Amino acid sequence: MIDLYTWPTPNGHKVHILLEELKLPYNVKPINIGKGDQFKPSFLKISPNNKMPAIVDRKGPGGKPISIFESGAILMYLAEKEGKFLPKATRAKYQVIQWLMFQMASVGPMLGQAHHFRNYAPKRIQYAYDRYTNEATRIYGVIDRQLRRSKFIANDRYSIADMAIFPWLRSHANQGQKLEDYRYLKRWYDVIDARPAVQRGLQVLADQRRPGPMTKATKAMLFGAAQYKRR
Repeated sequence: MIDLYTWPTPNGHKVHILLEELKLPYNVKPINIGKGDQFKPSFLKISPNNKMPAIVDRKGPGGKPISIFESGAILMYLAEKEGKFLPKATRAKYQVIQWLMFQMASVGPMLGQAHHFRNYAPKRIQYAYDRYTNEATRIYGVIDRQLRRSKFIANDRYSIADMAIFPWLRSHANQGQKLEDYRYLKRWYDVIDARPAVQRGLQVLADQRRPGPMTKATKAMLFGAAQYKRR
């Protein structure tokens, strides 16, 4: 059984989708980042960087529990353990890993900044607005070019690289992007979005995330002094 500490964000959705694709049993333990659950000592023992998602696999290596934080590491661990969505052959395996690292190093951080400065910054900072919107455009172009020659992100087989990137593109409008501008990306996006396991993964805790504008209290928790308090 997997204990899943999560919230319905792109990084959370990555792990939700893989768990659904693998059909693994898991217990959802909400970490409401808008209320500060990520700073609780009990969670910091599992995720010292105070970020979700994190997991505890009660039947880890040697039959003993193991806790893992960082969504990319969780994807690799679960895929390798179950022998699915991460090839065993070295060449194919690293085709997937390099695109997973691309998501962790570029897609997530840069699209997150585009989303922030376009939607949540207290005032519009034109330099940041333009820089991160342009970087989002560049990243979408990288993905589109790759998908011009490959059915899925890493190669012609669906993998954890696809599961990692897809959730980050769901907020394309908030990143200043139109999927219709990227022919091959749009084709791939629609294929992934239609998968039943993906739709199930996107519904995890969906009822607990408030629609509409973010409140001042939530903004303060996510972007204010609470993030930088020494613990």
